Amino acid sequence: MSPREDGYDDDYEEGLVGPDDGFSEAPEPGAEGTGELPDPEDALIARVLDQIRGAETPDVVPAQSTVAGFAEFLAVDAVLDQRWPETVMEPSLEKMRAVVELLGDPHRGYPVVHLTGTNGKTSTARMIDAILSEIGLRTGRYTSPQLQRTTERINIDNRPITAERFVELYRDVLPYVELVDQRIGLLSKFEVLTAMGFAAFADAPVEAAVLEVGLGGSWDATNVADGDVAVITPIGIDHVKFLGADVLSIAREKSGIIKPGAVAVLAAQDTKVAELLVERCVEVDAQVAREGAEFGVREREIAVGGQRLSLQGLGGQVDDIFLPLHGEYQASNAALALAAAEALVGAGPQQPIDPDAIRAAFASVRSPGRLERLVSEPGRASVFADAAHNPAGARALAGALTSDFRFERLVGVLAVLGDKDVRGILTELEPVLQEVVVTTNSSPRAMDPDELGALASEVFGAQRVSVETELARAVEQAVELAEESGGSGVGVVITGSVVTAGEARTLYGKEPS
Repeated sequence: MSPREDGYDDDYEEGLVGPDDGFSEAPEPGAEGTGELPDPEDALIARVLDQIRGAETPDVVPAQSTVAGFAEFLAVDAVLDQRWPETVMEPSLEKMRAVVELLGDPHRGYPVVHLTGTNGKTSTARMIDAILSEIGLRTGRYTSPQLQRTTERINIDNRPITAERFVELYRDVLPYVELVDQRIGLLSKFEVLTAMGFAAFADAPVEAAVLEVGLGGSWDATNVADGDVAVITPIGIDHVKFLGADVLSIAREKSGIIKPGAVAVLAAQDTKVAELLVERCVEVDAQVAREGAEFGVREREIAVGGQRLSLQGLGGQVDDIFLPLHGEYQASNAALALAAAEALVGAGPQQPIDPDAIRAAFASVRSPGRLERLVSEPGRASVFADAAHNPAGARALAGALTSDFRFERLVGVLAVLGDKDVRGILTELEPVLQEVVVTTNSSPRAMDPDELGALASEVFGAQRVSVETELARAVEQAVELAEESGGSGVGVVITGSVVTAGEARTLYGKEPS
């Protein structure tokens, strides 16, 4: 199982484990696939150290960690991987409620902004975090999946926790986790990580937490928390095996994060989805703020390195905002984030957030793996990584590549998971890519390159498709293809999965953030 194979700015890419109904009882503690944290002197630590020091492609020890400390983190992460996959979803929060109760309900010690949707969650969460931090609040942010390292998921003050802190948190929660394992059933990896995140925020302590769901909403582990603000990003078709075969079923599951008395901040949606979400708000007596009505994007202008925006927030209009991210969808995410931050602190026309703080916050935002420029050198192809892994994400990517850039030649590198709507992804990307090099990533669920190549040939035409079995060589080939017509106005975009984007970042020496 890949430790990082989930969803983009949306729900997990990982398949859920269980029978045909998508749910399954967890194995008993001590069963195959469970494990204890090794002692620092354990042989596993020695093996991990050997991997760090001598492997052909060693993981880079973070600057703030010792080699031994980082080795312990890798060992803990490996032990977590022996649990049920973090994407196991049961129609129950019993185990999660039990573990947080044993921990003293750390999730109730701070106000919460809770996010769900199909695409856009992580970018929006980062923006909300930036605004709350800029106005002086100490923040915690819990997102998933990571691109490169599990520590990316738990953030304090807009920074991932260290490898050493990750190990400390695991050791802190482990006795309580084991009690639940024994009394009720084995917690999944995601449930344990969620408990660690709640504990980290309580220990900090934070003054506000931004939580992104892992999968769906109602039965997601994060939903033990009652969000003061519930943010719903655009909802589309994905994970139909587990969330429902139509968009209304998916929306119904995601609407479960809207709690009594909360403020629901809703992105623009399909009409029927919007009606369903508003009905949920009426049902639980939640207030509603809708994109296009109470807030939204007033103006958007493409700028060097991003875009310049005018946003209508709940407290009024804020002009001259620079957002160093590309794509119209990121402008909408920014409007959503502004309204969510305002809703949390009670800002409105009579008491707006300082516009200069809003501008500073957005200017500081980074969203790794979301149309992220990895290489930009004069006379060479620009190289981007994007974690689009469903048709909606691919459509947004294609739109941004068309609207925000003027490429004369653009070549794609594509590695996807076999259980995705691969044809849909290819169809959305075909109009903007002159050629595509298909490959694979490290996930055991990655589609075989030859199979992907055959499908891509049906969509692109065989003459526009190349097959390469290794990602690094595929990127090299794509750069060569892009630069055949000269280095000016040419680019390469590496996409198809969160894993693909994360491995592209590692390939180009980008540190997790």
